[in-house]
Amino acid sequence: MTGRPIRVLLAEDQGMMRGALALLLGMEADIEVVAQVAAGDAILDAALAHHPDVALLDIELPGRSGLEAAADLRVRVPDCRVLILTTFGRPGYLRRAMEAGATGFLVKDGPVEELAAAIRRVLAGETVVDPALATAALSAGPNPLTTRESDALKASADGATVADIAAALHLSESTVRNYLSSAIGKTGTRNRMEALREARRQGWL
Repeated sequence: MTGRPIRVLLAEDQGMMRGALALLLGMEADIEVVAQVAAGDAILDAALAHHPDVALLDIELPGRSGLEAAADLRVRVPDCRVLILTTFGRPGYLRRAMEAGATGFLVKDGPVEELAAAIRRVLAGETVVDPALATAALSAGPNPLTTRESDALKASADGATVADIAAALHLSESTVRNYLSSAIGKTGTRNRMEALREARRQGWL
């Protein structure tokens, strides 16, 4: 510690949760919340403006996910440590967070003292991961879907037809069918909507 408070950027789309976290963290003598944002596409600008030591990011945010923002921060604000705090303790999310450069991953149901300790630890260079989630991630194995298979599944939401997906991804319809068929096989499901649900449940999308 240099004697100054740890500067924290907080990204959380639920206003009540964001306010409560900011209030509770602000009660820690060595932590100062210097920026609060409600959307993922506001994270990088806030980090560039406020120079936080640690960015505390939710995953599912409007505009841009916390995982995408974590990758942005790694490139543009490399001195900022990223700690993912989420409701969704999905194994695939943990792997994607670490690949994006996050150094911590916690679920929201823990005590604020644990969160404050995690902020201090990631700033000190440690990696902090919820133990139960780490065990689940190891047993789940890596994401089996390719980027294109993932794209096809995501584009199939909201009842999109194969023709719609092909147009959106600039692919032929036969290629889209192949990607969807492969994704269905890899997720062990019966159709593309089941595959989409399973991939989301696992945190692969």
